[in-house]
Amino acid sequence: MTMRFVRALSLGLAVLATPLAAAHAQDGPPPHDGLLATLWMQRSVEYKASCLAAFTLARIRLDQALADAKWTAAPVEQTGAYESLPPAIVVDVDETLLDNSAYQVWMIKADQTFDSKTWTKFVSAQISTAIPGALEFAQYADAKGVKVFYVTNRSGEEEEPTRQNMAKLGFPMGGNVDTFLMARERPEWGSAKGTRRAHVAKDYRILLSIGDNFGDFDDAYRGSEAERLAAYEKNVARWGREWIMLPNPSYGSFDTAPYMHDFKQSRAVQRKAKLDVLQGWQGP
Repeated sequence: MTMRFVRALSLGLAVLATPLAAAHAQDGPPPHDGLLATLWMQRSVEYKASCLAAFTLARIRLDQALADAKWTAAPVEQTGAYESLPPAIVVDVDETLLDNSAYQVWMIKADQTFDSKTWTKFVSAQISTAIPGALEFAQYADAKGVKVFYVTNRSGEEEEPTRQNMAKLGFPMGGNVDTFLMARERPEWGSAKGTRRAHVAKDYRILLSIGDNFGDFDDAYRGSEAERLAAYEKNVARWGREWIMLPNPSYGSFDTAPYMHDFKQSRAVQRKAKLDVLQGWQGP
C-alpha cells in the first residue's frame, strides 16, 4: 500500500466522518426521562414557591396540633392514652428536607439510573442543600419543644454523613435522643416506615407527618395504582392537615407503580408501562 493511497484513504475517511460528527452534534445529548422534572425542581421559582407554601401550612397545622390533645398524624401507630405524651413530628429527609437534585443531574448527564453505590458516594460528599422553607420549619418546631424525628430510607452506612450534612445546615439534632431512624437500622425497620412511626409513637404524640412520597405516610405505597388510590381516598381528610406533602416529580413510588415496582424490568419496559397508563387526547 503506497503512502499516497494511505493519505487518500485517510482524507476520504475524514470527509465521511465530518457530516456524521456534525449530525451527531446536532442531535445533542440523549433524551432522559428525568430532565424536565429535575429542571423544574432545581431551577424553577414555581417549585420553590410550592415548598414554601407547604412549610407555611405546616407551621399553621403544628400550632393547631399543639392546642388539640386529640390530634395525631399516626392513626394506625398511635395507640393508648397518647394525649399526655410529649409532641413530635415525623419528617422524611430526601426531597423533603434535603435537595439532592445534584445527584439527579449527574444521572441525566451520565445517562445513568439510581444505584445504591453511587448514591452512597453522593451522600458521603455531603453537598445536599436545604429545601426552601425546610430548615426554618424544623427550627420553628424545635423551638416549640417539638422533637423532630428524621425517618429516612437512607441506610445505616449513610447515617453519619447525613447527620453531618444536616448539622452543617442547622437542622435540630435531637439532643440526647436518637432522632435519625434509618432503614434497616433494626431488623424490623424495612423500607416501609410504619414500624419506625410506631417506634416514635410509643413515647411521643406525633403531630405531623411530612414527606414527598406516599410511603412517608402510608405503608400501602407499594401497591398497584388502584390500591394506592384507594389508600389515598381512605385518608383524604388528612392531606394538608396532619399529613403535609412536598412536590417531587423526579422519582418515587408513583414512578414505579405502573410496572408494579418490578425493578428487574428493562428501562424500555418500564417506560412503556408508564405510557400505557396515561390517558390522553386521541388527536384531530
